[in-house]
Amino acid sequence: MEKESKRKPRILCLHGYRESAEILKKLILRWPESVTGKLDLVFLDAPFPAKGKSRLEGFFDPPYFEWFRFNKDFTEFYNFEECLEYIEDFMSKHGPFDGILGFSMAAILCAAIPGMQREGVALKKVPKIKFVILISGAKFGGPSFGVPKLAINAFSSPINCPSLHFLGTFILSLFLIIF
Repeated sequence: MEKESKRKPRILCLHGYRESAEILKKLILRWPESVTGKLDLVFLDAPFPAKGKSRLEGFFDPPYFEWFRFNKDFTEFYNFEECLEYIEDFMSKHGPFDGILGFSMAAILCAAIPGMQREGVALKKVPKIKFVILISGAKFGGPSFGVPKLAINAFSSPINCPSLHFLGTFILSLFLIIF
């Protein structure tokens, strides 16, 4: 038991839209070592090569990836189930993971994961996520946006999962300063 208490929390880190694990890693590792040194951070590229131009071209080298795709008004989602299967497969092979960290598009995905696990529709073969860290994210749905089928009930009741949210213009400013 003593060995378990000294283990660093293992966190699966998922990058934003048309980005990469390497880009997120470079940004996260700019955080103070007093924070990152206490965590076992694992970075994963999304399963699909990005279609279209990345806003990071010229700042970071390709390749760029996407977790899933959507139509222009965010009412239809494509490859969402495959994305979840890809994450679950990675977690099965390289876990266990205590928590997940998501930036931008991945923060939206990560916010829904505990609820999808609770509902038994995603990540069924891996231990339940104990916490989420969301950077510049949002929630699926709302008055103007759709919800992927598997995430329809993700927020139907309170989730018993601690979360840390980084939101606002300050976070955006930090990322803009980095560039």
